Amino acid sequence: MAIFMKASLPGVTTDQYDALNAELESLPGDTFAGCLSHVCVATDSGIEVYDLWESQEAMDKFGAVIMPVAEKQGLPAPSEPPAVSQVHRYWVPGS
Repeated sequence: MAIFMKASLPGVTTDQYDALNAELESLPGDTFAGCLSHVCVATDSGIEVYDLWESQEAMDKFGAVIMPVAEKQGLPAPSEPPAVSQVHRYWVPGS
């Protein structure tokens, strides 16, 4: 079952986000396996991230990879856990 995730990351800048993604992209293997869609939005207080994952398991595997990298880069820990919802239906326009 697909999973929608929204994470609010106060204090994280777009430059920090870009550096985190660059390191994640340099890791061996398919770091983003199971991610169907990803959006990052800059806000007045930080960033918000919206992901669509093919399953809870895929999202959890990614979480186990991203958290140590984020900590190594000195990013602030999220102030609250991400909001996660099961998806009823999704589709990609034009596909």
